[in-house]
Amino acid sequence: MGISDEVARYLLELLEESQGDIQIQRNELASNIGCVPSQINYVITSRFTPEHGYIVESRRGGGGYIRITRIKTEKSTAIMNIINAIGARVDALSAEMIVESLVRRDILSENTSRLMLSAISDRVYSDIPVNLRCGLRASILKNMLLTQVEL
Repeated sequence: MGISDEVARYLLELLEESQGDIQIQRNELASNIGCVPSQINYVITSRFTPEHGYIVESRRGGGGYIRITRIKTEKSTAIMNIINAIGARVDALSAEMIVESLVRRDILSENTSRLMLSAISDRVYSDIPVNLRCGLRASILKNMLLTQVEL
């Protein structure tokens, strides 16, 4: 597991324990995990976005902090926001993170997520030319997510 995954998992654990709202100090967290503060910034800006269901606020300076809040939205709205954010291409790791985020937010069931994860796995696309894989994965993921929207 890479340092970015470790930081993300640690923050997710904190969010679970606090029931959706944490306030951290970047330098302190970096020291505890054993990474540079910019790594914390990278993880937060890439994995704790509104598309993934989070709002991030920060205050700089000596008493500065980063506050991460899990957004509570209606299931259909959350799914449509994610579909719109995916775009024309999505790599396997990003697609997995999207599905896992939806499970954590109780938007997708474990069974549904397992089906989606198997459909977006890199193993499935081994016979597809490399330049087409991310586009096909995005299309499949978006269509699978659409089946979960309640009309």
